Amino acid sequence: MVWLLLLIAGSVIHAATVPVEFTERVIATDLVGGSQVVIADLNKDGKPDIITIARNNTDLIWFENPSWKRRLLAVDLRRMSNVAARDVDGDGIPEVVVAHEFADQPAQSLGILSVLQHGDDPREPWKIAEIDRIPTSRRLRWADLFGNGSKVLVDAPLTGPKADDKTSIVLYKPGVWMRETIPQPSEGAVRGIYITDWDADGAEDILTAGYTGIHVIRRSKIGEWSRTEIVPTPAADVAAGWLGSKSVGTRFLTALSTQIFVFRQDNKGKWQQQTIEDTVLDGGAILTADLNGDGSDEIIAGYRGQSRGVNVYYANGNKTWTKYPLDSGGIAAADCAVADLNANGRPDVVCIGSDSANLKWYDNKGPKK
Repeated sequence: MVWLLLLIAGSVIHAATVPVEFTERVIATDLVGGSQVVIADLNKDGKPDIITIARNNTDLIWFENPSWKRRLLAVDLRRMSNVAARDVDGDGIPEVVVAHEFADQPAQSLGILSVLQHGDDPREPWKIAEIDRIPTSRRLRWADLFGNGSKVLVDAPLTGPKADDKTSIVLYKPGVWMRETIPQPSEGAVRGIYITDWDADGAEDILTAGYTGIHVIRRSKIGEWSRTEIVPTPAADVAAGWLGSKSVGTRFLTALSTQIFVFRQDNKGKWQQQTIEDTVLDGGAILTADLNGDGSDEIIAGYRGQSRGVNVYYANGNKTWTKYPLDSGGIAAADCAVADLNANGRPDVVCIGSDSANLKWYDNKGPKK
Protein backbone atom coordinates (compact mmCIF):
# COMPACT_ATOMS: atom_id res chain seq x y z
CA MET A 1 0.00 0.00 0.00
CA VAL A 2 1.30 3.42 -0.92
CA TRP A 3 -0.19 6.53 0.67
CA LEU A 4 1.02 9.80 -0.85
CA LEU A 5 1.15 13.04 1.11
CA LEU A 6 1.29 16.51 -0.37
CA LEU A 7 2.31 19.43 1.85
CA ILE A 8 0.70 22.69 0.78
CA ALA A 9 0.88 25.87 2.85
CA GLY A 10 1.64 23.85 5.98
CA SER A 11 -1.40 21.57 5.63
CA VAL A 12 -1.56 17.88 4.77
CA ILE A 13 -3.66 16.70 1.84
CA HIS A 14 -4.13 12.99 1.26
CA ALA A 15 -3.77 11.97 -2.37
CA ALA A 16 -5.16 8.90 -4.11
CA THR A 17 -4.54 5.47 -2.64
CA VAL A 18 -3.12 2.31 -4.16
CA PRO A 19 -5.33 -0.56 -2.95
CA VAL A 20 -4.30 -3.37 -0.64
CA GLU A 21 -3.66 -6.68 -2.36
CA PHE A 22 -5.56 -9.76 -1.15
CA THR A 23 -5.16 -13.46 -1.84
CA GLU A 24 -8.51 -15.22 -2.21
CA ARG A 25 -8.98 -18.51 -0.36
CA VAL A 26 -12.15 -20.59 -0.73
CA ILE A 27 -13.23 -22.31 2.51
CA ALA A 28 -16.60 -23.81 1.48
CA THR A 29 -18.78 -24.04 -1.63
CA ASP A 30 -22.01 -25.66 -0.37
CA LEU A 31 -23.55 -23.04 1.94
CA VAL A 32 -26.72 -22.47 -0.07
CA GLY A 33 -28.51 -19.35 1.13
CA GLY A 34 -25.49 -18.12 3.10
CA SER A 35 -26.53 -15.07 5.12
CA GLN A 36 -24.15 -14.38 8.01
CA VAL A 37 -20.54 -14.86 9.03
CA VAL A 38 -19.24 -14.33 12.59
CA ILE A 39 -15.63 -14.54 13.79
CA ALA A 40 -14.90 -16.05 17.23
CA ASP A 41 -12.35 -18.36 18.87
CA LEU A 42 -14.55 -21.36 19.69
CA ASN A 43 -11.91 -23.79 20.99
CA LYS A 44 -9.61 -21.51 23.04
CA ASP A 45 -6.56 -22.05 20.85
CA GLY A 46 -6.00 -18.35 20.17
CA LYS A 47 -7.06 -18.63 16.53
CA PRO A 48 -10.27 -16.99 15.27
CA ASP A 49 -12.76 -19.46 13.84
CA ILE A 50 -15.71 -18.79 11.53
CA ILE A 51 -19.39 -19.35 12.34
CA THR A 52 -21.79 -19.35 9.39
CA ILE A 53 -25.54 -19.28 8.80
CA ALA A 54 -26.95 -20.72 5.58
CA ARG A 55 -30.72 -20.41 5.33
CA ASN A 56 -31.09 -23.64 3.34
CA ASN A 57 -29.32 -25.56 6.10
CA THR A 58 -30.70 -26.46 9.54
CA ASP A 59 -27.19 -27.10 10.92
CA LEU A 60 -25.34 -24.27 12.65
CA ILE A 61 -21.74 -24.92 11.68
CA TRP A 62 -18.32 -23.45 12.26
CA PHE A 63 -14.99 -23.80 10.52
CA GLU A 64 -11.93 -24.46 12.65
CA ASN A 65 -8.84 -22.35 12.02
CA PRO A 66 -6.38 -23.14 10.41
CA SER A 67 -7.53 -26.40 8.78
CA TRP A 68 -11.04 -24.99 8.22
CA LYS A 69 -12.49 -28.36 9.15
CA ARG A 70 -16.27 -28.17 9.43
CA ARG A 71 -17.70 -28.58 12.94
CA LEU A 72 -21.26 -28.69 14.28
CA LEU A 73 -22.59 -26.31 16.89
CA ALA A 74 -26.21 -27.46 16.72
CA VAL A 75 -28.63 -29.29 14.43
CA ASP A 76 -32.28 -28.92 13.47
CA LEU A 77 -32.41 -25.12 13.76
CA ARG A 78 -34.82 -23.97 11.08
CA ARG A 79 -34.83 -20.55 9.45
CA MET A 80 -31.88 -19.11 11.36
CA SER A 81 -31.55 -15.34 11.03
CA ASN A 82 -28.57 -14.27 13.20
CA VAL A 83 -25.94 -15.35 15.70
CA ALA A 84 -23.82 -13.47 18.23
CA ALA A 85 -20.87 -14.88 20.18
CA ARG A 86 -19.31 -13.70 23.45
CA ASP A 87 -17.65 -15.33 26.47
CA VAL A 88 -20.03 -14.50 29.30
CA ASP A 89 -18.90 -17.05 31.92
CA GLY A 90 -15.18 -16.26 31.73
CA ASP A 91 -13.94 -19.69 30.66
CA GLY A 92 -12.28 -18.36 27.51
CA ILE A 93 -14.82 -19.88 25.09
CA PRO A 94 -17.78 -17.78 23.96
CA GLU A 95 -21.42 -18.61 24.41
CA VAL A 96 -23.33 -18.44 21.12
CA VAL A 97 -26.84 -17.01 20.89
CA VAL A 98 -28.85 -17.86 17.78
CA ALA A 99 -32.17 -16.47 16.49
CA HIS A 100 -34.16 -19.06 14.56
CA GLU A 101 -37.65 -19.83 13.28
CA PHE A 102 -37.59 -16.45 11.51
CA ALA A 103 -40.07 -15.10 8.98
CA ASP A 104 -40.71 -11.59 7.68
CA GLN A 105 -44.33 -11.65 8.83
CA PRO A 106 -44.87 -11.74 12.62
CA ALA A 107 -47.75 -14.20 12.36
CA GLN A 108 -45.45 -16.76 10.71
CA SER A 109 -42.38 -16.07 12.89
CA LEU A 110 -41.79 -17.76 16.25
CA GLY A 111 -38.57 -15.79 16.66
CA ILE A 112 -36.87 -18.23 19.03
CA LEU A 113 -33.70 -17.13 20.83
CA SER A 114 -31.46 -19.95 22.05
CA VAL A 115 -28.11 -19.95 23.82
CA LEU A 116 -25.47 -22.57 23.05
CA GLN A 117 -22.76 -23.63 25.51
CA HIS A 118 -19.87 -25.97 24.88
CA GLY A 119 -19.31 -29.27 26.64
CA ASP A 120 -15.99 -30.89 27.52
CA ASP A 121 -14.95 -30.86 23.87
CA PRO A 122 -16.03 -27.70 21.99
CA ARG A 123 -15.49 -29.56 18.73
CA GLU A 124 -18.54 -31.70 19.54
CA PRO A 125 -22.13 -30.33 19.24
CA TRP A 126 -22.98 -27.82 21.97
CA LYS A 127 -25.80 -27.82 24.54
CA ILE A 128 -28.71 -25.60 23.58
CA ALA A 129 -31.39 -23.90 25.70
CA GLU A 130 -34.21 -21.59 24.63
CA ILE A 131 -34.21 -18.20 26.38
CA ASP A 132 -37.06 -16.27 24.72
CA ARG A 133 -39.39 -15.88 21.76
CA ILE A 134 -39.92 -12.60 19.91
CA PRO A 135 -41.45 -12.68 16.41
CA THR A 136 -39.12 -11.54 13.58
CA SER A 137 -35.97 -11.52 15.79
CA ARG A 138 -33.36 -10.69 13.19
CA ARG A 139 -30.28 -8.79 14.41
CA LEU A 140 -28.24 -9.87 17.46
CA ARG A 141 -25.31 -7.87 18.81
CA TRP A 142 -23.36 -7.55 22.05
CA ALA A 143 -23.05 -4.01 23.46
CA ASP A 144 -21.81 -2.26 26.60
CA LEU A 145 -24.96 -0.12 26.84
CA PHE A 146 -24.45 0.69 30.54
CA GLY A 147 -20.79 1.73 30.24
CA ASN A 148 -19.67 -0.66 32.97
CA GLY A 149 -17.61 -3.04 30.82
CA SER A 150 -20.30 -5.75 30.95
CA LYS A 151 -21.94 -6.29 27.57
CA VAL A 152 -25.58 -7.24 27.14
CA LEU A 153 -27.23 -9.00 24.23
CA VAL A 154 -29.21 -6.70 21.92
CA ASP A 155 -32.04 -8.18 19.84
CA ALA A 156 -33.51 -5.99 17.10
CA PRO A 157 -36.59 -7.61 15.51
CA LEU A 158 -37.43 -6.68 11.96
CA THR A 159 -40.92 -5.45 12.92
CA GLY A 160 -43.24 -5.24 15.89
CA PRO A 161 -45.66 -8.06 16.86
CA LYS A 162 -48.00 -6.78 14.16
CA ALA A 163 -46.72 -5.63 10.79
CA ASP A 164 -47.97 -2.07 11.34
CA ASP A 165 -46.64 -1.78 14.92
CA LYS A 166 -43.67 0.17 16.14
CA THR A 167 -40.56 -1.96 16.55
CA SER A 168 -38.99 -2.25 20.00
CA ILE A 169 -35.39 -3.31 20.56
CA VAL A 170 -34.80 -5.52 23.59
CA LEU A 171 -31.77 -6.51 25.65
CA TYR A 172 -30.74 -9.44 27.83
CA LYS A 173 -28.19 -9.56 30.63
CA PRO A 174 -26.19 -12.77 30.18
CA GLY A 175 -26.86 -15.60 32.56
CA VAL A 176 -30.18 -14.10 33.62
CA TRP A 177 -31.57 -13.86 30.07
CA MET A 178 -34.59 -11.83 31.15
CA ARG A 179 -36.04 -9.58 28.45
CA GLU A 180 -35.78 -5.82 28.98
CA THR A 181 -37.49 -3.61 26.42
CA ILE A 182 -35.85 -0.33 25.46
CA PRO A 183 -38.69 2.25 25.73
CA GLN A 184 -37.84 4.03 22.49
CA PRO A 185 -39.45 2.04 19.66
CA SER A 186 -38.64 2.63 16.01
CA GLU A 187 -41.21 3.64 13.44
CA GLY A 188 -41.55 0.78 10.99
CA ALA A 189 -39.05 -1.96 10.22
CA VAL A 190 -35.51 -2.06 11.63
CA ARG A 191 -33.35 -3.32 8.78
CA GLY A 192 -29.90 -3.08 10.37
CA ILE A 193 -28.13 -2.06 13.57
CA TYR A 194 -24.59 -1.02 14.43
CA ILE A 195 -23.00 -0.74 17.88
CA THR A 196 -20.71 2.22 18.66
CA ASP A 197 -20.00 4.73 21.42
CA TRP A 198 -21.73 7.53 19.53
CA ASP A 199 -21.28 10.34 22.05
CA ALA A 200 -17.93 9.20 23.53
CA ASP A 201 -19.36 8.89 27.05
CA GLY A 202 -17.92 5.43 27.70
CA ALA A 203 -21.18 3.57 26.99
CA GLU A 204 -21.99 2.02 23.63
CA ASP A 205 -25.07 3.09 21.69
CA ILE A 206 -27.25 1.53 18.98
CA LEU A 207 -27.46 2.92 15.46
CA THR A 208 -30.56 1.70 13.60
CA ALA A 209 -31.25 1.74 9.87
CA GLY A 210 -34.70 1.47 8.32
CA TYR A 211 -37.23 3.01 6.00
CA THR A 212 -37.55 6.10 8.22
CA GLY A 213 -33.82 6.80 8.22
CA ILE A 214 -30.87 6.33 10.56
CA HIS A 215 -31.32 6.88 14.29
CA VAL A 216 -29.23 6.53 17.45
CA ILE A 217 -30.62 4.98 20.64
CA ARG A 218 -28.75 6.03 23.79
CA ARG A 219 -28.98 5.57 27.55
CA SER A 220 -28.04 8.56 29.68
CA LYS A 221 -25.98 8.43 32.87
CA ILE A 222 -29.21 8.69 34.88
CA GLY A 223 -30.78 5.77 33.06
CA GLU A 224 -33.05 7.56 30.57
CA TRP A 225 -33.31 6.23 27.02
CA SER A 226 -33.55 8.45 23.94
CA ARG A 227 -33.95 7.91 20.22
CA THR A 228 -32.61 10.64 17.91
CA GLU A 229 -32.72 10.96 14.14
CA ILE A 230 -29.32 11.39 12.53
CA VAL A 231 -30.47 11.49 8.89
CA PRO A 232 -33.88 10.74 7.32
CA THR A 233 -32.36 8.76 4.44
CA PRO A 234 -33.90 5.25 4.18
CA ALA A 235 -31.27 2.55 4.60
CA ALA A 236 -30.99 -1.23 4.79
CA ASP A 237 -27.86 -1.15 6.95
CA VAL A 238 -25.41 1.28 8.50
CA ALA A 239 -21.83 1.39 9.78
CA ALA A 240 -19.59 4.08 11.25
CA GLY A 241 -15.92 4.84 10.66
CA TRP A 242 -13.16 7.39 11.03
CA LEU A 243 -10.91 9.23 8.62
CA GLY A 244 -7.85 9.61 10.80
CA SER A 245 -7.67 8.88 14.51
CA LYS A 246 -10.65 9.43 16.80
CA SER A 247 -8.82 12.25 18.58
CA VAL A 248 -8.16 14.40 15.51
CA GLY A 249 -9.97 12.67 12.65
CA THR A 250 -13.39 12.97 11.04
CA ARG A 251 -16.23 10.57 11.84
CA PHE A 252 -18.42 9.33 9.02
CA LEU A 253 -21.41 7.09 8.53
CA THR A 254 -21.95 4.82 5.57
CA ALA A 255 -25.33 3.39 4.64
CA LEU A 256 -26.53 0.78 2.18
CA SER A 257 -29.78 0.97 0.23
CA THR A 258 -30.16 1.04 -3.55
CA GLN A 259 -27.08 3.26 -3.34
CA ILE A 260 -24.12 3.59 -0.98
CA PHE A 261 -24.04 6.82 0.99
CA VAL A 262 -21.42 8.51 3.13
CA PHE A 263 -22.47 11.11 5.71
CA ARG A 264 -20.15 13.66 7.32
CA GLN A 265 -20.92 16.57 9.61
CA ASP A 266 -20.29 20.10 8.40
CA ASN A 267 -18.97 22.88 10.64
CA LYS A 268 -22.50 23.49 11.91
CA GLY A 269 -22.96 19.87 12.95
CA LYS A 270 -25.38 19.01 10.14
CA TRP A 271 -24.88 15.67 8.43
CA GLN A 272 -24.16 16.05 4.72
CA GLN A 273 -24.95 13.19 2.35
CA GLN A 274 -22.64 11.97 -0.41
CA THR A 275 -23.37 9.16 -2.87
CA ILE A 276 -20.31 6.99 -3.61
CA GLU A 277 -22.15 4.22 -5.51
CA ASP A 278 -25.11 5.07 -7.73
CA THR A 279 -26.79 1.71 -8.23
CA VAL A 280 -26.76 -1.23 -5.86
CA LEU A 281 -28.54 -4.42 -6.88
CA ASP A 282 -29.45 -6.32 -3.71
CA GLY A 283 -26.78 -5.04 -1.37
CA GLY A 284 -25.82 -7.52 1.32
CA ALA A 285 -23.07 -6.11 3.53
CA ILE A 286 -21.64 -2.79 4.63
CA LEU A 287 -18.81 -2.40 7.15
CA THR A 288 -15.74 -0.30 7.85
CA ALA A 289 -12.17 -1.24 8.75
CA ASP A 290 -8.65 0.11 8.38
CA LEU A 291 -7.35 -2.41 5.86
CA ASN A 292 -4.13 -0.63 4.92
CA GLY A 293 -2.89 0.52 8.32
CA ASP A 294 -2.95 4.24 7.50
CA GLY A 295 -5.21 5.17 10.42
CA SER A 296 -8.33 5.75 8.30
CA ASP A 297 -11.17 3.32 7.71
CA GLU A 298 -12.13 1.92 4.35
CA ILE A 299 -15.68 0.89 3.40
CA ILE A 300 -16.31 -2.74 2.46
CA ALA A 301 -19.55 -3.48 0.61
CA GLY A 302 -20.95 -6.81 -0.55
CA TYR A 303 -23.53 -7.31 -3.30
CA ARG A 304 -25.86 -10.22 -4.07
CA GLY A 305 -27.51 -8.99 -7.27
CA GLN A 306 -26.48 -9.08 -10.91
CA SER A 307 -23.21 -7.24 -10.19
CA ARG A 308 -22.41 -9.65 -7.36
CA GLY A 309 -19.13 -9.33 -5.53
CA VAL A 310 -17.28 -7.26 -2.95
CA ASN A 311 -15.84 -3.76 -3.34
CA VAL A 312 -13.54 -1.73 -1.12
CA TYR A 313 -13.84 2.06 -1.12
CA TYR A 314 -10.79 4.12 -0.16
CA ALA A 315 -11.11 7.75 0.91
CA ASN A 316 -9.20 10.40 -1.00
CA GLY A 317 -8.84 13.02 1.69
CA ASN A 318 -12.22 14.15 2.98
CA LYS A 319 -14.06 14.51 -0.32
CA THR A 320 -14.02 11.55 -2.70
CA TRP A 321 -13.81 7.79 -2.60
CA THR A 322 -12.15 5.38 -5.02
CA LYS A 323 -13.64 1.92 -5.60
CA TYR A 324 -11.46 -1.16 -5.98
CA PRO A 325 -13.03 -4.59 -6.58
CA LEU A 326 -12.09 -7.22 -4.03
CA ASP A 327 -14.17 -9.91 -5.76
CA SER A 328 -15.86 -9.33 -9.12
CA GLY A 329 -18.62 -11.85 -9.73
CA GLY A 330 -17.20 -14.67 -7.62
CA ILE A 331 -19.51 -14.34 -4.64
CA ALA A 332 -23.06 -13.12 -4.02
CA ALA A 333 -21.89 -11.50 -0.79
CA ALA A 334 -24.66 -11.49 1.82
CA ASP A 335 -22.42 -10.71 4.79
CA CYS A 336 -18.77 -9.97 5.54
CA ALA A 337 -16.56 -9.68 8.61
CA VAL A 338 -13.04 -8.45 9.30
CA ALA A 339 -10.44 -10.22 11.47
CA ASP A 340 -6.77 -11.22 11.37
CA LEU A 341 -7.22 -14.92 10.65
CA ASN A 342 -3.56 -15.89 10.36
CA ALA A 343 -1.99 -13.66 13.06
CA ASN A 344 0.20 -11.76 10.62
CA GLY A 345 -0.83 -8.31 11.84
CA ARG A 346 -3.11 -7.59 8.88
CA PRO A 347 -6.94 -7.46 8.97
CA ASP A 348 -8.48 -9.95 6.56
CA VAL A 349 -11.96 -9.99 5.04
CA VAL A 350 -14.31 -12.99 5.21
CA CYS A 351 -17.54 -13.10 3.17
CA ILE A 352 -20.36 -15.59 2.70
CA GLY A 353 -22.41 -15.93 -0.47
CA SER A 354 -26.14 -16.49 -0.81
CA ASP A 355 -26.87 -17.74 -4.34
CA SER A 356 -23.17 -18.51 -4.83
CA ALA A 357 -23.24 -20.69 -1.66
CA ASN A 358 -19.57 -20.07 -0.88
CA LEU A 359 -17.42 -18.88 2.01
CA LYS A 360 -14.26 -16.96 1.13
CA TRP A 361 -11.31 -15.61 3.06
CA TYR A 362 -9.52 -12.65 1.46
CA ASP A 363 -6.01 -12.76 2.92
CA ASN A 364 -4.61 -9.24 3.36
CA LYS A 365 -1.13 -8.84 1.86
CA GLY A 366 -0.80 -5.12 2.65
CA PRO A 367 1.13 -3.34 5.40
CA LYS A 368 0.85 -4.52 9.00
CA LYS A 369 -1.15 -2.29 11.33
